[in-house]
Amino acid sequence: MAATLRVALVAGEASGDILGAGLMQALKMRYPQVEFLGVGGPRMGAEGLVSKFPMERLAVMGLIEVLGRLRELLGRRKRLIAELIAAKPDVFIGIDAPDFNLTLELKLREAGIKTVHYVSPSVWAWRQKRVLKIRQACDLMLTLFPFEARFYLDHQVPVRFVGHPLANTIPLQADRAGAREALGMGLEDAVVALLPGSRGGEVARLGALFLDAAERLRALRPGVRFVLPCANAERRAQLEAMLVDRDLPLLLLDGRSHEALTACDAVLIASGTATLEALLHKRPMVVAYKVAPLTYRILKHLVKSPYISLPNLLAERMLVPELIQDAATPDALAQALAPLLDNGAVQTEGFDTIHRALRQDASQQAADAVLKLVGRA
Repeated sequence: MAATLRVALVAGEASGDILGAGLMQALKMRYPQVEFLGVGGPRMGAEGLVSKFPMERLAVMGLIEVLGRLRELLGRRKRLIAELIAAKPDVFIGIDAPDFNLTLELKLREAGIKTVHYVSPSVWAWRQKRVLKIRQACDLMLTLFPFEARFYLDHQVPVRFVGHPLANTIPLQADRAGAREALGMGLEDAVVALLPGSRGGEVARLGALFLDAAERLRALRPGVRFVLPCANAERRAQLEAMLVDRDLPLLLLDGRSHEALTACDAVLIASGTATLEALLHKRPMVVAYKVAPLTYRILKHLVKSPYISLPNLLAERMLVPELIQDAATPDALAQALAPLLDNGAVQTEGFDTIHRALRQDASQQAADAVLKLVGRA
């Protein structure tokens, strides 16, 4: 009977929990004698991981919030290092959460444990010197995007591009008619999805701007309708307050962002991971983003990438309009959106090529890479 494979994993937020669960499923299919330990959420728990502490304790965003919890985070990491070294797993997989996981990986690798980091931090865009720590900490980097893998190869970091799980989850051709019917919209309607972000700060900066742009677009295209998926009850309340005294034909949804993207003709969207979902749904888009003025001035000097949106990074060209900071005005956004209602094919043909390139069955690819690393393929 084959020896048991012991795999340690740490995920720090919901997206990592999804990736971790998919990887655990794939590992169990290929190597049934596997046991898991570490930190994860409910999806990873359903696959057999008993979390050493609630994953939510790692889900901290913002400098002030991190400083307020720094002692707790450092204490948890120190104890976790000791527990994992004592447990002697065959491999440790840090899933995203680089500020927590890279130091953990470094200490475990120094103790002779194989280490994998799953999901590259945006080291290719800014703080590029972090690649030196990654090279020390990781036996293998698993990337979701091909341009990331090229960056690590250039910096002598062992890497494997595994694709993005969403590329397999989202069909190559979405059911637009079914989504329209579910939302009570006719096939002849011109529909624009508004996605100003899922966090309170994003919606505070972009929500009113997107609604102003919708009003300008309606002046250009009087029949256009809008749909806006809300990430949670707090974001819905925030947006409802912004809609007071506005006369917009807008449907607020509780979640259902994939349904909104399937149904719409074009998207006005905040820069972030949601742009990948819009790309995979083959919806032409205009990307906008604003940050605090001081933050923008600092980032201008730090960011090395010529683009900020994933579609352009993946296409390696300006495939979708990016309107950033002062350029993101209601009139400019409306003017960029209007032609996409009639002809978004230039974008969507490029999107289809990218979708097929990312459709690699990421969980199976990641499991294969992990098992090869530990000699259990």
